[in-house]
Amino acid sequence: MSSLSLPVQLPSRTISTAKKRVAKLTLWPLVAATFFMVSGGTYGTEEIIHGAGYGRGILILLFLPVLWCLPTAFMIGELSSALPQEGGYYAWVRRGLGNFWGFQEAWLSLAASIFDMAIYPTLFVFYLQRMAPWFGVGNHAIYAGLFVVVTCAALNIAGIRVVGITSLWLFFLLSAPFALIVVLAPFRIGALGEAHAAPAATGLGLLGGVLVAMWNYMGWDNASTIAQEVERPQRTYPKAMIAAVVLVSLTYVLPFVMVYLAGIPASMFGEDGSWATVAGVLGGKILGFEWLRFLIVLGGMMSAFGMFNALVMSYSRLPLAMARDGMLPKVFAKLNKKTEAPWVAILVCAACWALCLGLGFRRLITLDIMLYGASLMLEFVTLVVLRIREPELKREFRVPGGLIGAISCGVFPLLLLTLAMVESGNETVLRMNGLMFGAIIIGAGFLVYFVTGRLKLRRTKPVVTEDFETA
Repeated sequence: MSSLSLPVQLPSRTISTAKKRVAKLTLWPLVAATFFMVSGGTYGTEEIIHGAGYGRGILILLFLPVLWCLPTAFMIGELSSALPQEGGYYAWVRRGLGNFWGFQEAWLSLAASIFDMAIYPTLFVFYLQRMAPWFGVGNHAIYAGLFVVVTCAALNIAGIRVVGITSLWLFFLLSAPFALIVVLAPFRIGALGEAHAAPAATGLGLLGGVLVAMWNYMGWDNASTIAQEVERPQRTYPKAMIAAVVLVSLTYVLPFVMVYLAGIPASMFGEDGSWATVAGVLGGKILGFEWLRFLIVLGGMMSAFGMFNALVMSYSRLPLAMARDGMLPKVFAKLNKKTEAPWVAILVCAACWALCLGLGFRRLITLDIMLYGASLMLEFVTLVVLRIREPELKREFRVPGGLIGAISCGVFPLLLLTLAMVESGNETVLRMNGLMFGAIIIGAGFLVYFVTGRLKLRRTKPVVTEDFETA
């Protein structure tokens, strides 16, 4: 664990002063970016209803925000308001638990991104092929996926404000077809059969539905990595987190309630992309054209693009913060002179994700939740440790209930993550038990830390415990 002692890093106020010239993210663009980092809209929720049925599926979507999202949002709200630093959750864990655990936090997040980020260009192409089958021929799908990666990298290099405004417009555009579903469904009540009489679960089952819902509700802490580029982060983050929780929950629950009332059977939600089929039934045809189905497919493309775009912004700040702390080579800290975007980190991350496009990754939900969950638990531990070690640290927002409230905040997320870890033992990854595969990835983070220290590839700077200025 030993490392060379180097001069203390610049206090955060020096960095923030240098960035005052650059346009920052305000509340609603941050809410939109968080929306895409977590959700990307109603797409991807089909297996919840198919596996658990309408009644239990809608209950899962209603209760998980209370048991899973709100505790996480509270934790992020407090730590973001107290420590609005580039790198977000990595910086929190490093300050609260030290260099070793800070490195592990970043390792877990970047490792999870390999499994997570390859799927979004694939989803984009999945919906694109429904409009133009030509993209399913030969290597056309790979080229379309590369288009998503390159375009999102370019938007991110253009600056955080561009990404935020793009996310806001994409949110309105992809939400419009589901708003039409909510409006049209009451006019079709009882006309399409009896939803409650239809057979429910033939897919993942109740537990599978919970895990899929957890996957659809995770990623709240991703927004924290851009804290230095947010307007008045101490006040903006708590508001943005609560607003995003409500927004994501409504986009999941409302469409399902309305199609249930319309009589769409749960069995129709058989796989990702089933919303297009449902929209075709609800909207019907105008001059032989399934207009609502077309809009849903177009929205699916925008959802996948928006998620990838927002997550490039989030993940690229991890190498930037680590380079500033001596955890990675200094080249990762290079910024675009005009926008101050970490262009080297963006290009390297984008190149790694692009290399994964041809591997045909499927979404490994339990493994993704396991890696993400391990990093999330480090954040909850950090919340409690900082309450004990630094009670005078200025916090614009606090988790209610004092120290007991901070401790209890992580109880339900821990129980849900334990459930996911137990379930991962039933999954197979590369002919290996999923739990064992995840444990190897976690253990590799320990090994990389010690090896890079021995080889002097990592020259870690000491943790600064100086309070941040209130913006």
